[in-house]
Order: sequence, then C-alpha cells, then structure tokens
Amino acid sequence: MEFPANLKYTKDHEWIRINGDIGTIGITDYAQGELGDVVFVELPVVGKVFKAHESFGTIEAVKAVSDLFAPLSGVVTEVNKELDATPEIVNKDPYEKGWMVKVKIADTSELSLLIDAAAYRAHVGK
Repeated sequence: MEFPANLKYTKDHEWIRINGDIGTIGITDYAQGELGDVVFVELPVVGKVFKAHESFGTIEAVKAVSDLFAPLSGVVTEVNKELDATPEIVNKDPYEKGWMVKVKIADTSELSLLIDAAAYRAHVGK
C-alpha cells in the first residue's frame, strides 16, 4: 500500500497534490482497496465551486457507493474524463492516472487542515 510523501491527505481518504494554486484530487490507495472494484465515478462539471469537506461527487464500487469530499475549497478546472469509460483506473493507479479533478485553490490557509503521509498512515493503521 502506497502513501506518497509529496501529497496531503484527508481523514476521509482523499489526497491532493499541490502545484502552485492548482490541486489535483483523488482517493487513496487505502480507500480504493476498501471499496473494491470501482465501477462508476460521478464527478462535477468544470466551473463547479465547492467548499472544503463538501461532497464533489460519488464513487461506486462492487461493495458500496461513497461520497467524494473536497480536501480544500476551490473551483473545478479539469475533470478526468478517462474515468467515464474506465473507472477501474482508480484501482490500478489511484495516485497518477486515477486522479479525479483539478481545482483552483480558493484558500491556501486550508492546507493546514490536511495531514501528511505519516499521519495518514497512522490514521488508517498501516
């Protein structure tokens, strides 16, 4: 199970990679493993504005349907269209090809609410 050190995490099992004022968001390796085989991902439209901790979509797997929660407030600038046809990418490569949305970060002070890889690893007990 991977916990890349260059990412920030939420206790709800999302990750965010920060590049300037753009954040790329997805779910963690732990989360995809707990969900099982992902069969559908519902993502927002470009331009959608959301606040930190607000649901920005859903992910459906064989075992369950779960909400996806925004790590930070922002506006969606890009959506991973590949997930429409091949949602199983989330299982195979959750940190690269399985990303879900890119957002323009509204408030960088919210970064202090996120946890690092070591804290996330401790949170999930791995």
